[in-house]
Amino acid sequence: MAQAELNVMTAGHVDHGKTTLVMALTGKWTDTHSEEIKRGITIKLGYADVVFRKCPNCDGPKCYTTEPKCAHCNAETQVLRKVSFVDAPGHETLMATVIAASSIVDGALLVIAANEKCPQPQTLEHLMVLDAAGIRNIVIAQNKVDLVSREQALQNYNEIKALLKDTPYENATIVPTVANSKSNIDALIYAIEKNIPTPKRDADVEPRMLVARSFDVNKPGASIDGLIGGVVGGSIVRGKLRVGDEVELLPGILVKRKDKEIYEKVATKIVSLNAGNERLDEAKPGGLIGLGTILDPSLTRADSLAGCILGRVGTLPEPKEEIDLETRNMKRTVEKFPESFIINEPLVLGIGTETTVGFIQSVKKQKLHVRLKKPIVASKGDLLAVMRRAGNRWHLFGTGKIM
Repeated sequence: MAQAELNVMTAGHVDHGKTTLVMALTGKWTDTHSEEIKRGITIKLGYADVVFRKCPNCDGPKCYTTEPKCAHCNAETQVLRKVSFVDAPGHETLMATVIAASSIVDGALLVIAANEKCPQPQTLEHLMVLDAAGIRNIVIAQNKVDLVSREQALQNYNEIKALLKDTPYENATIVPTVANSKSNIDALIYAIEKNIPTPKRDADVEPRMLVARSFDVNKPGASIDGLIGGVVGGSIVRGKLRVGDEVELLPGILVKRKDKEIYEKVATKIVSLNAGNERLDEAKPGGLIGLGTILDPSLTRADSLAGCILGRVGTLPEPKEEIDLETRNMKRTVEKFPESFIINEPLVLGIGTETTVGFIQSVKKQKLHVRLKKPIVASKGDLLAVMRRAGNRWHLFGTGKIM
């Protein structure tokens, strides 16, 4: 089972245990960057794959596991599916990364700590991001229940239910967990299996991949003859990609032409496809895919191509430097912002894995004409996440639909 068939985002407030819960589920710690380890928070998107299994002899939910043998009866377990967890940051200043994550997932695991009042600020904002992105299939992990009394856990549960009331998630399953000791992980797997189905995908359309990372895999001092081409990583959202495909990435890289800075598309060839440590001849939607290319590795260093759209040569729409948007504010955030938009007001816009800054050029009620600092690849009807400044911080305002 080389490729995951489902992407699930972990969401929730900082330090509520998202990364630890992913570790309990997958055995992989997703905070792998040195700054993340030092600060103890997730900064970039982390990915971890796991195969969900089921014991044929035991009853649910204890029959659900990730182990080849059942811990209760020692029977061989049966494979259900491979799931990729996308661990998004919970810190407010990193909301743009959360918006990027929401574009490449099929469902979400919202983690809420039982030992803090609910909702915390990023719990609320992540819930709004999920709603804005149209993600309807979620499971809630009420984590850290070992740190509170039964009465406090019930009070927190009621706070969660109050938060979800009158939202698309009003009937979402809530599972009490203790990530540190892996308590109730079987029930959590059962809830994910029951509530987050694998979506039907169309494999015969032109492929599109949202690039979330790019990097140079060469060690410092590597000889020119031994250089390996640049690598891009992300999620295929439709179609299939194959080794040997000629592809391009838009909007590409920033270059200087006649004293003017512009973005130029990047064309290359796929020489390898990887899902984790497994090589593939072709890749379809599901999980994180790594593409080896013939690009100069200096072009892919330090996520320099993150945010691009990848497709076969000649199939992508041209990037837009100006867009018309119809905006919709999220119900619970309207009090943070000025009543109306103003000319030249800056916005942070998230589409796919790209985040860009735009400046309002004209306003007609909730319809805006926006000039972008970095062009985006988008089509009529596409949804964007819209962030506005309130006080000295950026907050999620709502969504924008391209007109």
